[in-house]
Amino acid sequence: MAHTRDTAIRIGTRGSLLATTQAGIIRDALVSKGHAAELVIVSTAGDRSSEPIADIGIGVFTAALRDAIADGSVDMAVHSYKDLPTAVDDRFVIAAIPPREDARDALVARDGLVLGELPAGSVIGTSSPRRAAQLRALGLGLEIRPLRGNLDTRLNRVSNGDFDGVVVARAGLVRIGRQDDVTETLEPVQMLPAPAQGALAVECRAGDTELVALLAEMDHSDTRVAVTAERVLLAELEAGCSAPVGAIAEVVESIDEEGNIFEEVSLRGCVATLDGSDVIRASGIGTPERARELGLSVAAELFDLGARELLDQLTTERE
Repeated sequence: MAHTRDTAIRIGTRGSLLATTQAGIIRDALVSKGHAAELVIVSTAGDRSSEPIADIGIGVFTAALRDAIADGSVDMAVHSYKDLPTAVDDRFVIAAIPPREDARDALVARDGLVLGELPAGSVIGTSSPRRAAQLRALGLGLEIRPLRGNLDTRLNRVSNGDFDGVVVARAGLVRIGRQDDVTETLEPVQMLPAPAQGALAVECRAGDTELVALLAEMDHSDTRVAVTAERVLLAELEAGCSAPVGAIAEVVESIDEEGNIFEEVSLRGCVATLDGSDVIRASGIGTPERARELGLSVAAELFDLGARELLDQLTTERE
């Protein structure tokens, strides 16, 4: 369908290198299909504050972008999906979730070291309670310190010797061409990533049916299925980005007894105490059509195993 706008499609994005690179992927895809598109930088509360994200609240990187869509100063926005609140906002629609980059976390450490080679007492930086909790749970005697800032800033803290290592999303490093800095990619058995990590959410006004249809061409069904299962689990646990909840879903091919190939979704989730003394894990398998139900069932299993008490304890500690 030809896009009939007289002007370029304005894509809202944060100003960091990673954010503009991610938005640029979407802009380039639109331009390659013959649509004029441009990036519009929007400053967010998360960019202006150096406070821990847990303290400044959910949606710190996305609220300003959504406001810009709502007031018409941009037509759409590209988010790191894991930054979006789980609550549905009827003003907007996630028109596309493009193919996901690697969802795993990555260690960038001094001297090319992997986690198991870092001596006890080594200082590891991360802004994420989820990463901190799971790092502590590994029992390696590492000292975990808070770390904010864009990717370049965080990587520089290792090269200048402030930290022995940092843990960041592998996807971000790949997107900005810094994957060679990774000294170890952390498998989900060591560290479950954030729900929707590595996925982009391409969002526009719900009423902009023409743009919705145009963006929908970039949607990747397997990524949408996986992210749906992960986000439903997160929402059910009522845990924002500040709670130590990890989840990863994958669409995999299976074979039945008659030799027929069919697709299944596997979902693994965990909830941890901030000090890493307790990590509750659960997993499940379902069909792609029932990704939402799979997220609910794995969340229910986590609750059965004691996740509610653990999350209540977290809430009490914060108050």
